[in-house]
Amino acid sequence: MLILQRTVAKKVEMTGVGLHTGAEVTVAFRPAPLNTGIVFTVPGPEGAVEIPAVVENVPSDHSGARNTTLAKDGVEVSTVEHVLSALTGVGVTNCYVDLSANEPPEPADGSVQAYVELLDEAGVEVQGMPAPYYKVSTPISLSFGDVQLTVEPADEFLVTFEIAYDEPAIGTQRATFAVRPEVYRKEIASARTFALRADVEKLREQGLVRGGTLDNALVFDNGEVLSTEGLRFPDECVRHKILDLIGDLSLLGMSIQGHVTARYSGHDCNVALVRDLAKRERRSNPIYPPRNPEHWDIGSIMELMPHRYPFLLVDRIVEFESGKRVVGIKNVSFNEPFFQGHFPEYPIMPAVLLTEAMAQVGGVLLLSSVGTPGKNLVYFTGIDNARFRKPVVPGDQVRFELELLKLRGPVCKMHGAAYVDGDKVAEADLMSSVVDR
Repeated sequence: MLILQRTVAKKVEMTGVGLHTGAEVTVAFRPAPLNTGIVFTVPGPEGAVEIPAVVENVPSDHSGARNTTLAKDGVEVSTVEHVLSALTGVGVTNCYVDLSANEPPEPADGSVQAYVELLDEAGVEVQGMPAPYYKVSTPISLSFGDVQLTVEPADEFLVTFEIAYDEPAIGTQRATFAVRPEVYRKEIASARTFALRADVEKLREQGLVRGGTLDNALVFDNGEVLSTEGLRFPDECVRHKILDLIGDLSLLGMSIQGHVTARYSGHDCNVALVRDLAKRERRSNPIYPPRNPEHWDIGSIMELMPHRYPFLLVDRIVEFESGKRVVGIKNVSFNEPFFQGHFPEYPIMPAVLLTEAMAQVGGVLLLSSVGTPGKNLVYFTGIDNARFRKPVVPGDQVRFELELLKLRGPVCKMHGAAYVDGDKVAEADLMSSVVDR
């Protein structure tokens, strides 16, 4: 599974009312650098406090919580799950979330559609570095009374949720979705917060849901939907539970490659699962992918490219601008298999393999820009203006610099150049096309 780090392209903001506090609050999303993660900036007694959205910052006493809270240095920010869900759903991995109060505004309709639209207005910028993720290798299971949570290996991030209510207008609902931006926008983002009328009265007695109305929540009472708008989906309630779960799971600080199934779960149990996953992830020291990548390592390259020994000819990607340019490294060893015949007494890297290595570096750029990892291949379709100026021999480190000149659908043209110790050893114009595997 390969995910590239992304942030918002520009600062955007909106103003609304906090669901539980009822206070007016402004939220702003602004760009964050590589390896930042999601960080809330909230007012504190001595100025703004930055609170990273990781489970280590969830207060230890979170049992029975009706929302998810983060805290640091004595300052709290509550009801963060919807903001986190929207950011995760559209694929943002690095972002500062600035708040003028200690609870984000609840979008006017009770879903996160307004957040998604705001993030779409900002635009999502690919930052050109693989994002770390937690790969589930063995099944995990937790139980809390009737609540059951499991995590199983899978090829992507999948979420299943099941709910059961005595309320006849809800009943038993179960749904499964892949957590991908196109799925999230269409199937999850517009599902609204819901509650039973009897529960709303209890929450108000506790001083909560002061900002809740029949416009920004689904309220059910003995088979009736009391809200201004009827149901958007027959199973809208379980879809909103999935929305909340995605937000809570993002507190791992990285995406999950696995299938998470929740039965009757709420925020407190969701957080308990994330704490368990975090213990497993934090105590390990995986080489691939690194938690704070500074370049594309060979593991990340192999996630994207289908080539393997003896034909994978790029060791590292050191610079990457999505849709623009890429720089890759090939370390040439005397143990390369092609030196057995080219030539045993005078080893020189074949010009055709220099060109192939150049094309593979360009393939990383093309597949990351227009392809889908694991589902597409890059076919070489043409070479123009190829020049080979100096031989490449064992011990050399070749630096390939590729610039995208033209991109029309799946077809592209790039100019590539290869350097050893700053000297240009080869160059060519390469044409290629993205095809389905």
